[in-house]
Amino acid sequence: MSSPQATHDKVVQVVQLLVSPVHRYSGRPAEGPSPDPVGGLVQHIRVRRNLGIVGDRYFAQPAHRDASVTIMSEENLRTHIDPAVGLQQTRRNILLRGVDIDAYIDRVVELDTGDGPVEFAINRAARPCAWMDAVIGPGAQRALRGKGGVRCTPLSDGILRIGKADFRVVGPREQR
Repeated sequence: MSSPQATHDKVVQVVQLLVSPVHRYSGRPAEGPSPDPVGGLVQHIRVRRNLGIVGDRYFAQPAHRDASVTIMSEENLRTHIDPAVGLQQTRRNILLRGVDIDAYIDRVVELDTGDGPVEFAINRAARPCAWMDAVIGPGAQRALRGKGGVRCTPLSDGILRIGKADFRVVGPREQR
């Protein structure tokens, strides 16, 4: 696989955005997820540098500093298992169409939906857990391995909205 190049610009689509103040997947998958009082899907999100998404369960949590935002590619959703699968099942924050975000680990990327660019350091893969089999369907966890999205640190403040977005690779991620 070739490495994504810096200044790679393309137009993508922000398909869904999820902000959830609660952890839904705790305990055993057979017991089912915890309720989400607000549903989670929103039309826009406010991102804060080094903190995450305002109102989300990982916002300003020191243990999740390098993983406070998760991004997934719509093309990697396992619609053959459940045609209605989306962020409410995967619990990722941003769903994109038109880019294989999993190919950009160790890169810095920008998304701009019209309010100015928001920069993310893509740190590592977001590995699917056993809950995926419970909420999407049997085989989903295995099917999502290597395509379950990425865990990021926001490097700038900004707003992202549902709709068209400019996607740009800024360069390599700084190693800590």
